[in-house]
Amino acid sequence: MLTAVVGINWGDEGKGRMVDLLSAEYDVICRYQGGNNAGHTVVNERGKFILNLLPSGILRDNVVNVMGNGMVIDLEHLCGEIEALRSKGVEITPAKLKISDKAFICLPYHRQQDILEEERLAEKKYGSTRRGIAPVYGDKYMKKGLRMGDLLFPETLKDKVADILEWKNITFSGYGQEKLSTEAMVEWLKKYGEPLLPFITDTMEFLLKAKNEGKNIMFEAQLGALRDIDFGIYPYTTSSQTLAAYAPIGAGIPGVKLDRVIGIMKAYSSCVGEGPFTAELFGEEAAMLREAGAEYGAATGRPRRVGGFDIPASVYGVKLQGADTLALTKLDVLSYLDKIPVCVAYEIDGVRCEQFPVGDRLLRAKPVYEYLEGFKTDISQCRSPEELPRAALNYIKYLEEAVGCPIEYVSVGPEREDYIRMK
Repeated sequence: MLTAVVGINWGDEGKGRMVDLLSAEYDVICRYQGGNNAGHTVVNERGKFILNLLPSGILRDNVVNVMGNGMVIDLEHLCGEIEALRSKGVEITPAKLKISDKAFICLPYHRQQDILEEERLAEKKYGSTRRGIAPVYGDKYMKKGLRMGDLLFPETLKDKVADILEWKNITFSGYGQEKLSTEAMVEWLKKYGEPLLPFITDTMEFLLKAKNEGKNIMFEAQLGALRDIDFGIYPYTTSSQTLAAYAPIGAGIPGVKLDRVIGIMKAYSSCVGEGPFTAELFGEEAAMLREAGAEYGAATGRPRRVGGFDIPASVYGVKLQGADTLALTKLDVLSYLDKIPVCVAYEIDGVRCEQFPVGDRLLRAKPVYEYLEGFKTDISQCRSPEELPRAALNYIKYLEEAVGCPIEYVSVGPEREDYIRMK
């Protein structure tokens, strides 16, 4: 079974929580795109973990975790993340973690360039996490990057770095910055690259072997459909493909086909960063929802923008991901509400629109809200559909019909076992 677990909306839907839960049924978990610009929060019997680069299956001892060629990897951050997990008793060995030799390295100058550009843009900024993601993906497609496999050949690494910095310094001079040092960059690569050498391998061969042996493989996405570089709310997107269709490519086995796509969406909406977010709530209504859901970015700590469930955006996300089934997260957060807000359509230039628009039309969209009956009771101990109050079941059914895809899982709390299997 080859399964992709992907976000339906803007990211922060709870993918890490669901991957951690479902990973008990899988042999291999593979991250296939993105870097440390987003975080997956997992709460289990060992405690609370925030993972930025490592796949969420790293917390299970019997799962092999793969960081695919579609990722961009900050070596310093990854070393720190590994050490933080080891300090909490999580074993990380080359048998448990495999890093693609084709994954690109996010270097310190990528972070620096990211910050300089956001500051230059000022009020027109894109809301970058300032982790260097856009610059490193840009360099990848400019063919001016370093890959993890380059660390295995130190005898040629310095020359490669020098050639790239000769070009990169032209950019930095435009920002009024001093020239980047080849020696300093090589020393950084040595310091943080050497501990990772045992993990670097040809993940294509590993994954194909696992598939041919009948192993269950899960592909874990970062962010959501609306942040996809091609189909998202461009330019307020990430710099990689967040869709399930890209999973085999970014993992390293482009010739295989997925068997199943599980889409993750929240029982309400949340969004970190800049860009259009039509369903956004403001004032006290937003503050109460943000606090109830603890809506702060796992990677940045930034307060998330929040709103009611967005039907046009979610229908669009389900289509983009080709979701076969859905997991609805954080339903328990809504238990304080008398009436649950749902954005059922947009109004654009005075006309009701039920399809998700792109481009400038999205910037002019205003939400059309309706309110459903709240369930006003603690549901965190419910473990079957029969235990849920009628209003909660009605809400789930309403969303299921609205987005046109069955909801199979509903989370009612942050712990690994705080969920209900609906079907």
